Amino acid sequence: MASFNAVKDPSVTEVLIVGAGPTGLTLACDLRRRGIGVRVAERGPALFPGSRGKGIQPRTLEVLDDLGLADAALAAGGPYPPMLVRRPGQPPAEHDLVERAAPGAGTPYPQPLMLPQWRTQQLLHERLRALGGEVEFETALTGLEQDAAGVTAHLSTGRTVRAAYVVACDGGRSTVRGALGIAMHGETVDPEPFVVADVRIAGLERTHWHVWSDEERGMLALCPLAGTDAFQLVARPATLEDAEGTEGGDASVRQALGALLAARTDLEAGRLEEVLYSSQFRVNAAMAERFREGRVFLAGDAAHIHSPAGGQGLNTGVQDAYNLGWKLGLVLRGQAAEGLLDSYEAERAPLAAGVLGLSTRLHGGAARRGPETHQLELGYPDSPLTRHPAGPAPGGAAPGDRAPDAHLPDHAPGRVFELLRGPHATLLAVGGATPPADLPSYVRTHAIPPADAYAAGGLYLIRPDGYVALATGEAEEVRAYLAGLSRDGGCQPRVDAT
Repeated sequence: MASFNAVKDPSVTEVLIVGAGPTGLTLACDLRRRGIGVRVAERGPALFPGSRGKGIQPRTLEVLDDLGLADAALAAGGPYPPMLVRRPGQPPAEHDLVERAAPGAGTPYPQPLMLPQWRTQQLLHERLRALGGEVEFETALTGLEQDAAGVTAHLSTGRTVRAAYVVACDGGRSTVRGALGIAMHGETVDPEPFVVADVRIAGLERTHWHVWSDEERGMLALCPLAGTDAFQLVARPATLEDAEGTEGGDASVRQALGALLAARTDLEAGRLEEVLYSSQFRVNAAMAERFREGRVFLAGDAAHIHSPAGGQGLNTGVQDAYNLGWKLGLVLRGQAAEGLLDSYEAERAPLAAGVLGLSTRLHGGAARRGPETHQLELGYPDSPLTRHPAGPAPGGAAPGDRAPDAHLPDHAPGRVFELLRGPHATLLAVGGATPPADLPSYVRTHAIPPADAYAAGGLYLIRPDGYVALATGEAEEVRAYLAGLSRDGGCQPRVDAT
């Protein structure tokens, strides 16, 4: 792929990312820290300005930690407040939407963080720029053709870009997916229209997520957005004429939202001081029939569309990017065979389908926002990249599991996550286990004492995206696994212990 490693030529790049939402920006950051040439084309004039995807799940916080953004995200956001629900003829009732938990040895981020989507994107954009990347705004993809060697993409600016790979991160109405002719299959989760808006409300306490629920008039909720002086307004059923993607300053939208506020709450319309952003939508759940067409990949909402309930959509898109980034990086640098890319859909499609079902159940009130929504328990035990040892397993973290954090007494640095942080794969040699010599340059080996999920005598090969690829006591199994990545991409039938 050396011909695409020509970042000085604006018509050539290694990866073209279409869309600068959370998925596209995460992928761009991950690729840039690997030294991969990236261009990000965004049709809009700026980053998305609304708060719509405001829940950052614990697993996504771990991704942000790996990208060097966890501290900034925690400083910019905050915990979810309890709900205060008002129903006609009943006293207000307090309800906590989130199951509270304290950090544990293996889980430094135990509960979701409220962070408005626009702020998440700002943080990722700032990180991308620090890594030498940029977003090309007001630049839409208008067409593409691909061949055995690469993809030719046509942009609305009149320019043509030649890329080794293209990744569509351009949302539920993906232009790229349409150009490829990939169908979406799914269902309407809720036929009633929703309105979502970021607003400023005078004199409303920010200690609670305020909900007014009335079977006749409908629901309206005002959630104080952490790190801001604004509230997210959600109303159902509700419509606003010409409100899709409206950014503040529209008097008719402000008037309509003020009337809605007065009709469904005990607040006067005049309490609505400003509308920062507004949008309307119907809740659908759908998934693309495939996530790849040759050298073009679908990620985020371009591949799967979720109900916003439970904060799964944005987070699943970030995980798509985190899964795909290291695979593209190894292939483009000749450290893994192209067959490695076949594992992207094999791993992500089943998880996306499961999360779609969870989002739909959450929307209907059939599931609680607890550990199931945190995405910490998702993994790849049946992946073609996961190897189960031929002999006795060392115990602890199992192949396919997310590699948990752990305290490392008398070891510098003092936590497993600090060893994993970065674009490399990691081999943990625990309690005197002997690692193989002459490992590929992208693998870092660390000898650590036994700790929590890492048992003495174990060799734990952890992928760059933080999942256990192999847990064994035999150095030769590690060597064979890595040789498989170089030879054919490692996507072989799973070998189970007998």
